[in-house]
Amino acid sequence: MTEHRNASLTPEGRLRLCLRVAVGRPIAHVAAEAGISRRCLAKWYARWREHGDDGILDQPSRPAASPTRTRRDIADLVEALRRRTKVRARPACCRTGAAARHHRGAGRRAPHPRPTWPEPAA
Repeated sequence: MTEHRNASLTPEGRLRLCLRVAVGRPIAHVAAEAGISRRCLAKWYARWREHGDDGILDQPSRPAASPTRTRRDIADLVEALRRRTKVRARPACCRTGAAARHHRGAGRRAPHPRPTWPEPAA
């Protein structure tokens, strides 16, 4: 994973800090020298002790699962109704019997096409 420009330390730097703590230096002192919070270094140190060198690599912030996400079958039903009747996501959810909260998830997955107006007669 590439480091972003605002990263406190690279994985190599985190490892050096963890090794300093491992030989007995206080976490607060090592963190202050590195310019990071004690809490951040304690988190890296705990992950390093539990998982080894892989524990101090960057962790993804995206959740592994999203239990409240709109189910695919509901989203497909809302999308089909939107395309057939040219209504927005919220009214389409209400017509299908889906909870109103589903209109956001269904609307993001399949953007509603702009209505096409007939050309004026010349």
